[in-house]
Amino acid sequence: MNLDLTNENIYTYFIDNQKTVGHQSVIFGLRELNSVEMVNVCSNSSVTSPPITNDRFNFTSDYDLRVYTSGCYYLDENNNCQSDGLIVGPLTNHYQTQCYSTHLTTFTSGFIVLSAPINWNYVFVNVDFNRNKTIHITLICVCILNLLLIIYARYKDKKDVKNLGVTSLDDNHRSDQYFYQIFVFTGHRKGSGTKSKVHFIVSGDDDETQVRTFSDPHRSILQRGGIDAFMMAVPK
Repeated sequence: MNLDLTNENIYTYFIDNQKTVGHQSVIFGLRELNSVEMVNVCSNSSVTSPPITNDRFNFTSDYDLRVYTSGCYYLDENNNCQSDGLIVGPLTNHYQTQCYSTHLTTFTSGFIVLSAPINWNYVFVNVDFNRNKTIHITLICVCILNLLLIIYARYKDKKDVKNLGVTSLDDNHRSDQYFYQIFVFTGHRKGSGTKSKVHFIVSGDDDETQVRTFSDPHRSILQRGGIDAFMMAVPK
């Protein structure tokens, strides 16, 4: 893992990934260097790290912390990612990964940028309309559009419910004991539907029905792209 801080008075750590095999996390501390420590650490080459202390320190200015993980890998004969002989170089940053290799092979790098947490205190302080007019107007428009789509979808659902089921023809007689279920498929082309009354005759080799009529007093039938089911009763 690399800790990349642009301020000069922040100490930066580079960890060799070859020495952390099997480790999934690392614990680190962060504090601001005082003037004496800055001279000792930044100017004196013999000092390699600042002193570690448990004292509480207050930062004099705001700092941005960027945390990311990087690694170098290659594909072995079984197409498995391996990191043997590959070391992440010290010039690795959040733009590119430097890899040192002890063998010649096709290798690549793995890079993950950890997402920064949302500062909700800052969000709620700056949530007023005057500072975020574009965001508020966009959210209002999206909510209105969503509401209109919900109303339209509900209307179409109610309309589809009416089209479900089988309609008994008005000219059926109660004494008829034989039934035929008829499905009428209306085409999708322009002008396929009709509002006119459609009459029909079902004929066979031995007999035929009287003139019958498709009708439904509760819904519109024979609409464009529709499927209507009717129950026809006959005496024989």
